[in-house]
Amino acid sequence: MEAVCEYLIMIPNGRVVTYGQIASYLGNPGLARVVGNLLHVNPDPQRYPCYKVVNSQGKLTGRFAFGGIDVQKERLEADGVEVSRDYTVDLSKYQWKE
Repeated sequence: MEAVCEYLIMIPNGRVVTYGQIASYLGNPGLARVVGNLLHVNPDPQRYPCYKVVNSQGKLTGRFAFGGIDVQKERLEADGVEVSRDYTVDLSKYQWKE
């Protein structure tokens, strides 16, 4: 969990990453679901911004641990990320490439 949290704080404002992107950073791209499960039990969502994580198609998660999909959308928009009506982010525009 520590490595995931460290990665989250590196994501700049106005950018998102995918679960698979975090898994790849950790050395195993096949662990995207594990990353999602870890984010669901984020110990400090204010410090570790898990709302900046979307799926590989740019869709927000319906299981956002701290308020649901509408709260995730609000937080992303407050951060400068445009979210479409179908709760999708344009990865070509907003994905952070570290």
